[in-house]
Amino acid sequence: MASERARKWLETLAIGGGVALLMALSAAAVLAAQSAQAPRWLVLCVLGGVAAASVVWRGVRRLVGRAAISTPVAMPVTDDALLTPDRRALLDTAQTLEAHLEHAPMALFRIDGAGAVTALNAGARRLLAPGRASDPAQLLQLVADQSAQGRRLIRYDTERGAERALVSVAALTVRGDSQRLAALMPVESELEAEAMQAWRQLVQVLTHEIMNSLTPVASLSRTACDLLAEARRDAALDAAHEEVAADIATALDAIARRAASLVDFVGSYRTLSAVPPPQPERVRLQELFARLAALIVPQWQAHGGVATFSVEPASLEVMVDPGQLEQALINLLKNALEAAQDRARPAVTVQALLGKGGRLQIELADNGCGVPDDLAAHIFTPFFSTKKQGRGIGLALVRQLVHANGGMVRYARSVGEGARFILSF
Repeated sequence: MASERARKWLETLAIGGGVALLMALSAAAVLAAQSAQAPRWLVLCVLGGVAAASVVWRGVRRLVGRAAISTPVAMPVTDDALLTPDRRALLDTAQTLEAHLEHAPMALFRIDGAGAVTALNAGARRLLAPGRASDPAQLLQLVADQSAQGRRLIRYDTERGAERALVSVAALTVRGDSQRLAALMPVESELEAEAMQAWRQLVQVLTHEIMNSLTPVASLSRTACDLLAEARRDAALDAAHEEVAADIATALDAIARRAASLVDFVGSYRTLSAVPPPQPERVRLQELFARLAALIVPQWQAHGGVATFSVEPASLEVMVDPGQLEQALINLLKNALEAAQDRARPAVTVQALLGKGGRLQIELADNGCGVPDDLAAHIFTPFFSTKKQGRGIGLALVRQLVHANGGMVRYARSVGEGARFILSF
């Protein structure tokens, strides 16, 4: 910057000197023209001006040359010219490790000696972004409280409900500072998938074995009832034998009825192990809700209640099997009606919206009796039911249908009375 200023100053000086010289020559020429010895004076002025101009010009060139020599010119230097092969190899290795860290399939956090937690990669930042952890500060505190002792399964709240994650912490020292590196891997979806697969296999085995035993019992007991009735018509029995025959007929009929009822009961569980693969297609939720409203609203109106459906924005679409999503929502609405039918005015709302993080959510809320806190963790388990005559199939089937279509279903505690379920895709 200083050399540039010096060069410009010298150029200005040269221009100024040239202008002054020309003015001096002009003045001399005027004086010579007015003098009697004009030709001699004119020649002398010209010769003197040329000599002076030559001296000034040589001095300016000499100063400019010295300034140029004293100021080095910054030449662009490439990375290849600066880095040796060893340094280039180290830089490539560091960039590769940084890329691996950024895209690691888990959330990585650094915990310094003061307990401050810093997200290290994209997985950690996504976990703290809107639409995931409902309270990021609480999650960071949970990570900070972890000690470097093996692996643990932790639970934290998200916008879709409570989720579990496997966390592992390692202690290390970097440049003399003690730190902890925490790796957190959300496993809720994987655990749900494994649990549903285990239940599906268990139900399949149980229903197969129970059906193999119950079917002949039901058939034979019904046949025995028919044979006994035919024998009683053909043979004349005295009062004592008739009474015994009547008791036997009653017992056989009870066995036949219970066996048939158990066959029907066990057969209903086959739906959990025989759900067909989904056939996803683009579904416009406004149209799907219109079909549901035509089916559900009259049922609620018959009980003096109201069922409302809304989609915001109206253009929301989702890639699912429409039949399976409808069946899941019908099961939830059936449970809601059973829970709220004793209210003075039963009510249920079903709304589709974009939640935090841009995820599609379908929320269903009723004003029924709700679910006790100590039972909320078990309501999706097959065979578990809070109803006296419940079979524990409805919500288990809902979770299986939603999960098969790439979604998740959660029970969320309602702000007021009733129950609230959230389906997210």
